[in-house]
Amino acid sequence: MSSQSADRGDAYVRVGAVVFGVGALATLVTFVPLFLHLTPLPTAAYWLSMLMPAGFLLALAGLFVNARAQRRRMQS
Repeated sequence: MSSQSADRGDAYVRVGAVVFGVGALATLVTFVPLFLHLTPLPTAAYWLSMLMPAGFLLALAGLFVNARAQRRRMQS
């Protein structure tokens, strides 16, 4: 029942969820020193926080790929 594009969309959603999780963890780690008045982390740690929106967009793209594949299956 699954097609190649649906499998690709599922992979995007899974990878997006992992990337989002890593970005969320990095965001928590970078904000903890600010609230506890510790030495801030290097700039690279803040750049890792940008993985959260990137993962969200990747998962959203996977959902759109799955929706298009399902619509094509329903039409044919």
